[in-house]
Amino acid sequence: MNKLIVSLLLTVGISGIAHAAGNAVTGDAKAGQAKAAVCGACHGPDGNSMAPNFPKLAGQGEKYLSKQLHDIKSGKRTVLEMTGLLTNLSDQDLADIAAYFASQKGSVGAADPKLVARGEALFRGGDLAKGLPACTGCHSPNGAGNAAAGFPHLGGQHASYVAKQLTDFRKEEGGRTNDGDTKTMQTIAKRLSDEDIAAVSSYIQGLH
Repeated sequence: MNKLIVSLLLTVGISGIAHAAGNAVTGDAKAGQAKAAVCGACHGPDGNSMAPNFPKLAGQGEKYLSKQLHDIKSGKRTVLEMTGLLTNLSDQDLADIAAYFASQKGSVGAADPKLVARGEALFRGGDLAKGLPACTGCHSPNGAGNAAAGFPHLGGQHASYVAKQLTDFRKEEGGRTNDGDTKTMQTIAKRLSDEDIAAVSSYIQGLH
């Protein structure tokens, strides 16, 4: 039964999220550099944030970034630090900003050696006993994600940021819900323990 659940999560989740991530506006990375200037205060001028609570945007998939920007602007995803920052930006502005950060090279951190074994096991093999699929199914073995499908690049992302997102996906109320109609990440996160989240988040930080 758990194998069937894992298979369904991957198959249905992939089609659902990929459909939801689409955006018709084509971004211009050169134009986006100037428009993204204000973003640099938190995310770094090239999208490699120094503060672990702000996500690295450099090298992130353009389709994924565009979807998140639209979701934050519309209120589908709540990010308190970004309240009002996108209100006056057009679809073209958001597309340009996404294109700029997608064109940058992301930096890589380091994983906690004590958590690597468990983190790698979860990322590469999942946990059939818990009904958890491997992260590689959507995010690729090196954490590069799937830009065309709109699955985010994870490799090198701050561990504390990844842990917060997984914790928010796990919440019953007031958490993160913008992972598509199939709620794939919410389903997966609810099967992760605090220890699992810490381990896989640390592993992702050092993944490249």
